[in-house]
Amino acid sequence: MLRVLLTLGLIAVGITLVFFGPRYLGKTSDGNSYSECDLLSGPCAWTTPEGQWQASLTTGQQSSQGQIYRLEIRSPGAPDRFLAVLRGQSMYMGEYPVPLRQQTPSDFSAEFTAPFCTTGGDMVWRVDLQAGQEMLENVPLTLVFKAQK
Repeated sequence: MLRVLLTLGLIAVGITLVFFGPRYLGKTSDGNSYSECDLLSGPCAWTTPEGQWQASLTTGQQSSQGQIYRLEIRSPGAPDRFLAVLRGQSMYMGEYPVPLRQQTPSDFSAEFTAPFCTTGGDMVWRVDLQAGQEMLENVPLTLVFKAQK
């Protein structure tokens, strides 16, 4: 009898997560939704207690492996082991860490080629900023771009 109740309870929790979980995945801890910012449309900027941040993405030359992108980040302080991690927004295609090189005390940049999906040209990537393995929690935007073949 206890096993039946436990099984029914787990099923109820699973159903609840399926229906209500997606509502909360894009929310911050204070309940506000992250707004998307398309990096290829122009710079994305936000303010933190430390100061002003800005992220921009430009396309470079086409290489044999695909389109080359240049990511530039302006930040008020330099996190240790500053990374941009590419994650699929429209579909999961893995995680691709991109180390950011410090150009000046507040400017960082990286060049990379985003993998593209062979089943279609609508792959949208999310760029998450990290200090080592930890996501930066002061980014109130979802930084995205649509990969070009």
